[in-house]
This record gives sequence, C-alpha cells and structure tokens, in this order.
Amino acid sequence: MKRGLYLAPFDELADPRLLAELARAAESVGWDGLFLWDRIAYPPRERAVADPWVALSAIASATGTLRFGPMVTPLSRRRVQKLARETVTLDHLSNGRLTLGVGLGNADDLGPFGEAVDPRERGRLLDEGLDRLGGFWSGGFRPLPVQRPRIPVWVAASWPNRRPVQRAVRWDGLFPIELPGPEGLAELAEEVQQARAGSDDPFDLVVEVPPGADVHAWEAAGATWVLTSIDPQPPEPEVRAVVDAGP
Repeated sequence: MKRGLYLAPFDELADPRLLAELARAAESVGWDGLFLWDRIAYPPRERAVADPWVALSAIASATGTLRFGPMVTPLSRRRVQKLARETVTLDHLSNGRLTLGVGLGNADDLGPFGEAVDPRERGRLLDEGLDRLGGFWSGGFRPLPVQRPRIPVWVAASWPNRRPVQRAVRWDGLFPIELPGPEGLAELAEEVQQARAGSDDPFDLVVEVPPGADVHAWEAAGATWVLTSIDPQPPEPEVRAVVDAGP
C-alpha cells in the first residue's frame, strides 16, 4: 500500500511555488504521492484557487520520485485534445509519474460557467472523452506518453453509485468517495475483482482519510493507495506539519 497527500490548492496553497516546496518536502520524508483538487472555483466566491495543471508542472520539476495528478478532472468541461497534450507533456516532464484522476465533477463548479450539469450528460461526456483520450495516447498524437500502455487513469465514484465502478474497471483505478468505512471498500474490491476476472493488469483502489487516521483496516480491505486528505483549508503551518510528519 502506498501513501499520498490530497491537497486543495486554495487560499495560501494557491501559490504554486509553495505547493512545489511542500511536494519536495513530502518526497524527502517518504510520501509516495501528492494529488491536487481540480476546481475552477470554490466557495466563498472570493477564495483564491490555483490552476492544478500549472501547479502540477511545478511539482513535477521540484521532485524526482513522487507520483502526482489531479483529483479529479471532470472531462465534461475539457477539450479532450488539449487535455491529451497537457497530460503527455506533463508525463514527459516528470519522466512518467502522472496519474490522471477523472470523474463527473461538482455541479456547483460547472453550472456557473455554462458547463453541463445533468449527471447523465456528464457521464456520457466522460465516457466519450476517455475513449478519445485513449486514442490520442495510443498514437493519435505524438509524442506518446512515457508510461506504457498509457498514463494511469483513476475514476472517481460516489458511494453507493455503481455505474462509475463499471466505468473504472475499464481503466486503472477506482477512487470511491464518501465510503461508509473499510467494509464498503472491501465490498467494492470484490466487485472489481469479479469484473476484472482474467486480467493481470494492475488496478488501484484509492481512499482518502483525515490526518492521523489508522490506515491498517483500509489496507486489509484492499486499498492500494491511502491519501491523507487536508480539506480546505487550514493555515499553511498546519498543512506543513502533516507533510513533515510523513506517512
């Protein structure tokens, strides 16, 4: 099981230089990954919000082993051809350390900007976008990603909704949100195993926990990644203390 940090790049953490510094510190004390929320806005309206892709570029340049990525990017509001260029460029910049988290996104972050808010339509656009993205990565665009056969994709799913789970098993990982506890993850792990019967390809089960949480039960339930989630947004010294404490 690997351990990561899950940060919202808001307020003080909207500074990409600070995020790069925190990532470098995290790598030095043994964290395996650092993942950023992908939001355009977050209440209150005047809150500072960083673009995750620019921040991830800074993180890639400041680290050498840390896995990182957006958690999660709603493909319904992205031009997939632009996302393909961004992901491959970032994969090369990091020498193959990018993981792409995707999902439906939050309607509150979509509607005000004229994006689709109907869940079925967002699901359709997500599936269509993933198929197109796979095509660009597999040769539709050059260069190819560093990671083969592709950049790993983790799909978010809100408990107890099973449709995103069906989507996730076609890709590389499942990020279930609002789980009732490790027993919920164990239930999903069994479903994923059955759905992927016969496949030897690696597949991640990713969960988030608050700082200081005991992660052993999650590991026993099948988690391959446990992310320490720091919700928006304590002061920088509190975030730094979680980072420096290590996994």
